[in-house]
Amino acid sequence: MLRYIYANDLHNYPKLRRTMFRDRADQFKTRLGWDVDVDENGYETDSYDRLNPLYVIWEQPDGCHGGSMRFLPTTGPVMVNDVFGDLVGANTISSPMIWECTRFCLSRSAGSNVAAALMLGGGEIMNGFGIRHFVGVFDARMVRIYRLIGSSPEVLGSTGEGRNRISVGLWEFSDTAKAQIARKSGISEELSRLWFNRAFRPAQQRQLALSA
Repeated sequence: MLRYIYANDLHNYPKLRRTMFRDRADQFKTRLGWDVDVDENGYETDSYDRLNPLYVIWEQPDGCHGGSMRFLPTTGPVMVNDVFGDLVGANTISSPMIWECTRFCLSRSAGSNVAAALMLGGGEIMNGFGIRHFVGVFDARMVRIYRLIGSSPEVLGSTGEGRNRISVGLWEFSDTAKAQIARKSGISEELSRLWFNRAFRPAQQRQLALSA
């Protein structure tokens, strides 16, 4: 199932937290050879994990991490501006209508539908929070994955060639795209919306009660 968890609440899901950060280390450090930090617990984390991002996480039946993405509003510090600003020239990306998506990670044991399920979860965030676009940096291996899922971005800038090509992309999420991604994931749009509402409706109801 899809879970939507802010970093400040990850301690409530210790198994999911532990396996997510270890899977990130496995993917980004071990398999891809990225220059990322892995701590004594085998966790891959960075400074953006300390900014209380929102994670979309696919939880396996045994409670372990199957895949995840990380989201932050571009009105604050984000990688696309802080690290990859050269890919978008002098145009700093900063808008409450644009959030950044990073650390797209799949466990070695993830099923073939997990990548699409995560994209579906991203679409729920976009619709639920009134966001118009996601921006993210991706490498060449992800181009085929996005195409297969049916969620290819508009490329804003790139550098490098072949496998080493890095790009910045901008995503939107139409009703047509949502239906296609839902089919790819094997998850109905109704179930996807139910998971999202379970995560956020209690908080919304509490806020309404406090303001009444």
